[in-house]
Amino acid sequence: MQNIPEAIEVKGARVHNLKSVDVRVPLHEIVGIAGVSGSGKSSLALGVLYAEGSRRYLEALSTYTRRRLTQAARADVDEVRYVPAALALHQRPPVPGIRSTFGTMTEALNSLRLLFSRVGSYRCPNGHRVAPSMNVALEKPIVCPVCGESFYGLGAEELAFNSDGACPACGGTGTMRVVDESTLVPDESKTIDEGAVAPWGTLMWSLMKDVCREMGVRTDVPFSELTPKEREIVFHGPQEKRHIVVHMKSSNTATELDFTYYSAVATVENALAKAKTESAVKRIARFLKEEPCPACKGTRLSDEARNPQVLGIDLAEATAKTVDELACWLPKVVPSLPEEVKAIGSSIVSTLDEPLSRLQQLGLGYLALDRAGSTLSTGERQRVQLARSVRNRTTGVLYVLDEPSIGLHPANVEGLLGVMDDLLADGNSVVVVDHDVHVLEHAQHLIEVGPGSGKEGGRIIAQGTPAEVAESPDSRIAAYLLQEKPKRIRPVRSVEGIFSRGALRLSTNALHTVHPLDVELPLGALTVVTGVSGSGKTTLVLECLVPALEAFSKGEKLPSQVRSIAPAGIRRVHLIDSTPIGANVRSTVATYSGVMDELRRAFAQAPSAKERGLHAGDFSYNTGSLRCPVCDGTGTISLDVQFLPDVEIACPSCHGGRFGEAAWQIRRSFARAKKGTEPRSFALPELMEMTVDEALAAISSLRRVHAQLQVLHDLGLGYLTLGEATPALSGGEAQRLKLAGEMERDQKDALFVFDEPTIGLHPHDVEVLEGVLQTLIEHGATVLVIEHDLDMIANADWMIDMGPGGGEAGGRIVYAGVPAGASSCPASVTGRYL
Repeated sequence: MQNIPEAIEVKGARVHNLKSVDVRVPLHEIVGIAGVSGSGKSSLALGVLYAEGSRRYLEALSTYTRRRLTQAARADVDEVRYVPAALALHQRPPVPGIRSTFGTMTEALNSLRLLFSRVGSYRCPNGHRVAPSMNVALEKPIVCPVCGESFYGLGAEELAFNSDGACPACGGTGTMRVVDESTLVPDESKTIDEGAVAPWGTLMWSLMKDVCREMGVRTDVPFSELTPKEREIVFHGPQEKRHIVVHMKSSNTATELDFTYYSAVATVENALAKAKTESAVKRIARFLKEEPCPACKGTRLSDEARNPQVLGIDLAEATAKTVDELACWLPKVVPSLPEEVKAIGSSIVSTLDEPLSRLQQLGLGYLALDRAGSTLSTGERQRVQLARSVRNRTTGVLYVLDEPSIGLHPANVEGLLGVMDDLLADGNSVVVVDHDVHVLEHAQHLIEVGPGSGKEGGRIIAQGTPAEVAESPDSRIAAYLLQEKPKRIRPVRSVEGIFSRGALRLSTNALHTVHPLDVELPLGALTVVTGVSGSGKTTLVLECLVPALEAFSKGEKLPSQVRSIAPAGIRRVHLIDSTPIGANVRSTVATYSGVMDELRRAFAQAPSAKERGLHAGDFSYNTGSLRCPVCDGTGTISLDVQFLPDVEIACPSCHGGRFGEAAWQIRRSFARAKKGTEPRSFALPELMEMTVDEALAAISSLRRVHAQLQVLHDLGLGYLTLGEATPALSGGEAQRLKLAGEMERDQKDALFVFDEPTIGLHPHDVEVLEGVLQTLIEHGATVLVIEHDLDMIANADWMIDMGPGGGEAGGRIVYAGVPAGASSCPASVTGRYL
C-alpha cells in the first residue's frame, strides 16, 4: 500500500510578508500557529493553507457552478502538496442586522419552521384545532373533522419573519418606532414662543406656535404652567385649519394665512412618513423610541404564522426558549405525534440534535433563539460561527481556525478545545492561529512565525511540540508557555488610593438577562469588567453606561434602562472598539493618524514643488494631481477574468505606491534622528513605503510628524507601513490606532471604554497595551475595559466580575474589588483562573 502523506508540504510561500517560507504542517493533528501581531500567522494559515485547500476543491466543480461562487485567487507560493479540502473560521464576525436573530444565525430556526409546518396542529378558519397529518407535506388540503372546512397548511417559508410570515405591522422586525413624548418639550421652563416645543423648531414651520395660539393655548407662559387641556392640544390636538396673521419683519408688513395645525406628536409622525434619506431619519431620531410591535408583541410573526402548534405552543413561543430549554423540549415532540407523522417529525428533530449539542458544548445554552443578533457579544458571535462551521460530521477536511478564542472567557475556552478534539477524532486536521496560551498548549504541534511584525516577520522561528518550542531560544512565545500565573507589571494601589479621586456611580434597571445593578467606577484608575460570555458585561457597559453618559453630557433624558448616573466630572466618553477603520483602501495609517497632512504641507514647501506651482492638495493620493493616473491613487486595480474570479493586483504603473512618476521627482531633505548622520532627501511615495519605525529614524526635522510617529511607535504600531490600508488592520491594531490622537491630551474629564482590546494580541503586545493604558491614566483618564485576558485582568486596579453564569444564570455583580481578591470569592468563575 502506498504511503499516506503525514503532512502538508509548503514551499516558497510569499503571501503578504512571508519570506519564501518552506514548512511542513502535520495532518491529523491540532497544529497551533503563534507569533506576534503582524508576523504572518494568518498569511500562512489563511493565505496559503486555506486559500489553496478551498481553491483546489472549488476548481473540481464545473465552470458553470464556479461562476456563482466567490473564489480566492491562487496563493503566491511555489508549491503546496497534500493539502485537503479546507474550511475556515475567520476572526471578527460582523455584527448582524436588525433582521437577524440567534435562531437565524445558527440556522436552528430553519428546522423549527419546518417542524411546525409539517407536524403542527392547525386551527381551521372556524377556530377548531386539527390534529397533525401528512397533508401539509403532500400539499393536500386539511379537512377539519368538526366543521368540515377545508384549508391548506403553511410551508416553512410562510412561517419566516423575513419572508411571507412577517408581521404586517412591523415588517418582521418585532419593533416599532413611536414618538417619545418625553423628548418633545425638553425644557418646560420655556414658553412656546421661546421654542419650548422642540419639533416645531426643527421639523415644522415656526408658524406652528401662532397656529397653536389660535387653538386656544397660551404661548407666552412657561410650558409647566399650561393646563392639562392646553397640554393635550400641544401634544395631540386635531389637525384643524386656523386663520392667522403673520408679521413679516423684513418688510414690516402683515400677511393673513389659513394654516393646518400639527400637534407636536403629529409633527414628528409627519416628518417620519416623509423622510426618504438616512440624514432625514437621523434628524428625527431624537424624538423617537423603539417599542415592541403591539400587533405581534415583538415576536416578528404574523397571526397566520403563529397558527400551527406543537405540544400546545406556537413557533413564537418555541423560539423564546433557550437552547437548553429547547434541548429538553424536543425529545417530547415525536412521542406526542400521531403515528402517520412520527417518521417525518423524527427526521426533522434529528437535524437539530447536532447543532444544539454544539451550541451547548460551546457554552451558548443560555441564549434564546429569538434573541436579536445585534445584541450578541463578540465572543457569542464567534462561537455561533464556530458551531455553524463544524455542525456536519466531516472526515478528511482541513479546518483553519483564525483566533477562535477571541472574546472567550477562560471557562468557555474549555468548550472550544473540546470541539477541536471532536474534529480531530472524526479524522480531520485542525490548524489554529491563536495567542491564547491555553489554546497553544493544547496543540500537538506548534509553528511560530516571526520574529517581529511586518518586514521584520515572515519567517519560521520555532517549530515542534509545545514543550520543544518552550525550550527554543529563538521563540518569543516560550516565556509565556512556561508562565504559571498572570504577570503584574502595573504598580499595585491600595483601595484608598484607587478611589482617591472619587467614583462614577451608575444605577440600572433590568435589561435582557441583567438584573438591576448599582455600580461604582473609581476615577483615574483602570477597571476591568469580567465574567463568562453572556453574563451581562456588554449590556452593562455598552447598553447602559455609555448611552447614559452620552445622554447626560448632552442634557438629554437618560435611557429607560438607566435609573440614575452621577458622572463625578466625566464629560466625555470614548468608545474604543475593534471595528475596522475606514470604509475602503483610500484610508491609510498616514491619513488616519494625521501624518499625511503634515507631510503634504512639508513637501509643498520644497523648492522643486514651488517651481512647479504645486500646493499641499497636489500631494494627496486621493484627489491630488500627483496621484497615479492608472489606479487613481488606490494602489491596486481589479482584473475581470471572465469565468474566473476577479483578480486584484498591485497597480502596474505605481506598483502599489499610489503616486504617479512626477511625485518621485519632488524630493525634500530631512535631518535624521541619529546624531552625526547627514540629512537625506526623500520623495513622498518613498516615505509612504516605510514603516512607522523606519520613518521615525529618517525624519526628525519635522517635529510635529516626529511626535505623531513617536506616538504610533509607543502604541506598539511601529511595524505598520504609513501607506497600509486601515480596513486591513486587525481588531487590536485598529483599537490602538484610534488612540493615536488622544495620548498627549489632558484626560481628567474623559472615560475611555475598551471592548476587549486584547483581541488579536500576542502576550507581548498585551504588555505594550497595558503600558498604553497606564499612559492614559497618567494623563488623568478613567479607563474601563471589558476583558477576558487574565494578564490584563491581573493588571487592573479594580475588577467588576459579572455572573455567576451566562443568560438567566448571570446578570449580577458577583465580585467588586481588587483583582487579587477575586480568587477567594466562590461565586467568581473568573477568580478561579487568576
